[in-house]
Amino acid sequence: MDSIINVPYLIIIVVCVIFSAYFSATETAFMSLNKTKLKTMVEKGNKKAERTLKVADNYDKLISTILVGNNIVNILASSIATLFFVQILTNLDYGNANEMGATLSTIATTVIVLIFGEITPKSIARDLPEKFAMFSTPLISMFMVVLTPVNFIFSMWKKLVSKIFKLESDNKMTSEELLMIVEEGQQDGAIEEDEGDLLKNAIEFNEKTAEDILTHRVDLEGVPSDASKEDIAEVFTESGYSRILVYEESIDNIIGTIHRKDFYVGSGISRKPVKELIAPPFFIHKSEKINDLLKLLQNNKSHLAIVIDEYGGTLGIVTMEDILEELVGEIWDEHDEVTETFKELTEDTFIVDCSVNFSEFCDFFGLPAEIETDSVSLGGWIMEQVGKIPETGDSFTFENIDVEVTETDSHRVAYAKVVRRPEEDEEEESKDKDKEKDKDKDEQ
Repeated sequence: MDSIINVPYLIIIVVCVIFSAYFSATETAFMSLNKTKLKTMVEKGNKKAERTLKVADNYDKLISTILVGNNIVNILASSIATLFFVQILTNLDYGNANEMGATLSTIATTVIVLIFGEITPKSIARDLPEKFAMFSTPLISMFMVVLTPVNFIFSMWKKLVSKIFKLESDNKMTSEELLMIVEEGQQDGAIEEDEGDLLKNAIEFNEKTAEDILTHRVDLEGVPSDASKEDIAEVFTESGYSRILVYEESIDNIIGTIHRKDFYVGSGISRKPVKELIAPPFFIHKSEKINDLLKLLQNNKSHLAIVIDEYGGTLGIVTMEDILEELVGEIWDEHDEVTETFKELTEDTFIVDCSVNFSEFCDFFGLPAEIETDSVSLGGWIMEQVGKIPETGDSFTFENIDVEVTETDSHRVAYAKVVRRPEEDEEEESKDKDKEKDKDKDEQ
């Protein structure tokens, strides 16, 4: 038997298949690993994770080393397998040993490398990417040093190709992809619902503008610049606000704000003239991103910003509290009147506060996100649908909901009743419409 089978050849083939499996698994492990997990391990003092993270950060050199190494061992295994089978067939006095040996070598090498050098190791590495990456780091690091000249050539070649074809890598993760990851984490139970909501709010934080979160001008509390201290005290008492606006002639000409702590000193009202109690206003445009606005308020040591439109008129105000609520949800204090945005009357009937953001309304009732509208709030959208200044009793149907205005305030919609129709009703309506069309066709 020893004279027929060449043992050294067989050993070389086995070693090549083992290294093929190693390179394949290493490639899959580093492609699949979670860098965030590794960084967490590094913070806990895991030295293996630290070395692995350094290798992962040098991904171009890593992948070049893996591909070169894998091709070398696969080609070597194929070549030695051909000699191995040819020698066996020659020793057996087979007539056409060279051709048959090459054929058997191709079949055997393909099956063995595919099963043991590709599929099996990649499957294992895919399930345990961080563990296998840390296991393979010492050896692959050595190969990266040995193959440095080859990696340099491939690196230059890559730069040349990128320059010729003007290729630009786009590896940045979009906010939509981040939101999907958070939602998957919530569904899998890895992220708690409250934590997931906070993460989603933080991801969407940069996309919102001052116009999306402002308190509209019709809801503002202000006093004219010539108001008496008694009038100002009355506004503070009735509103419960810590700051009120001061304007000249109209709310479009705000000259500043009065803070409650400046107005009340000790056990009574400050003796200073009202003009000395007015803090200068801080104006912003309605398109200001709220993440930038947060920094502006912090830098200006201000709690409140006045939002103006393109004509310079007052659109509303945004407070530090409004911005923080976009991250952590509604913040209530002892002066806030607790209201329900969606008050359920029956299973499919709700009274809705029309100051709610229109996108939130669409999410709640399952309406398409791509509805065309210029309005930010539900009240504005209702006004678009009825085509006039809404009045109590105005109603319309949209998609699977019936909307009826139940209360107005200063020419705007305050509350509306929304009835969500079951899918069966929609199907019956569509059938009735089809029947009417058929009747019209018959009559024609």
